[in-house]
Amino acid sequence: MFKRILGLFSNDISIDLGTANTLIYMRGQGIVLNEPSVVAIRQDRGPGGPRSLEAVGTEAKKMLGRTPENVITIRPMKDGVIADFTTTEKMLQHFIKKVHERRVFRPSPRVLVCVPCGATQVERRAIRESAFGAGARKVYLLQEPVAAAIGAGIPLDEAVGSMVLDIGGGTSEVAVLSMNGIVYSESVRIGGDTFDEAIMAYVRRNYGVLIGEATAERIKHAIGSAYPGKDLLEIEVKGRNLAEGVPRSFTLNSNEILEALQDPLHGIVSAVRTALEQTPPELGADVAERGIVLTGGGALLQQIDRLIMEETGIPVVIAEDPLTCVARGGGRVLEMLDEKRVDFLASE
Repeated sequence: MFKRILGLFSNDISIDLGTANTLIYMRGQGIVLNEPSVVAIRQDRGPGGPRSLEAVGTEAKKMLGRTPENVITIRPMKDGVIADFTTTEKMLQHFIKKVHERRVFRPSPRVLVCVPCGATQVERRAIRESAFGAGARKVYLLQEPVAAAIGAGIPLDEAVGSMVLDIGGGTSEVAVLSMNGIVYSESVRIGGDTFDEAIMAYVRRNYGVLIGEATAERIKHAIGSAYPGKDLLEIEVKGRNLAEGVPRSFTLNSNEILEALQDPLHGIVSAVRTALEQTPPELGADVAERGIVLTGGGALLQQIDRLIMEETGIPVVIAEDPLTCVARGGGRVLEMLDEKRVDFLASE
């Protein structure tokens, strides 16, 4: 009863709890938070000492690889699911409080969390419990491909096949949807983080230089591409020379990054091809006509739509504002909950 009273002072929210970023959509206000899923913890007096929250989100990400020994930066989400339960709960608590910062009472909103279609029952329960622990009065789970499709403006209530490819930080989800349901879905653990790791491994192998996650991400954003381009882009990078143990600077070009990203890109294309093979012929014809819709942060990688189009022979469309599609789709479902019965929420 008390939670229901507190609910009057809280806005319903949809959370895209991602490996790289957490986005929150607030009912009636749109996207109100977009911050990295990173937490910095201060540990005083050694390993068994008291722990306190040092920073969350953007502030914590700035500390990655730059902290003293008594402060550790944690990314509590891995491959789209919870890797560190306690830290995820603290992170969610912080974010929910932040978007309700003008409220007098402790927020107790209804929360819809988007989960990967490949998440196990245990992983889904962990996400649910984490949201309850962060102060939610009611928790709904929604599969990410469904949320991405709704956020991209695809009409799901028709008897027509649509294919969505959501490339996130930890996972890529490919799904064929029709009549408010998923006909086929597959989740592969390849995403933006895998691209960063591939760049780090390439630089280490070819240049004998060690670079950090933040540098690899900067390289990906600046000159990363999934398909050979007309112009050769270059970037100057600094890292630690493994043989000499001292910092060194060197130049990378876009063709080298394209070579570095071949393996993870091949994994995503293979998942799309498998999905097309498993799709019933009538729905496959619909997909060939309407195209594949790309969502998620990975859709921002240069020329990735062209690569998938060349490999499959099917038109590819990048959704408008692909990074926020999942959170916006979840928000739309929250609004639909009060309008009518929603039958595509994920079971626990």
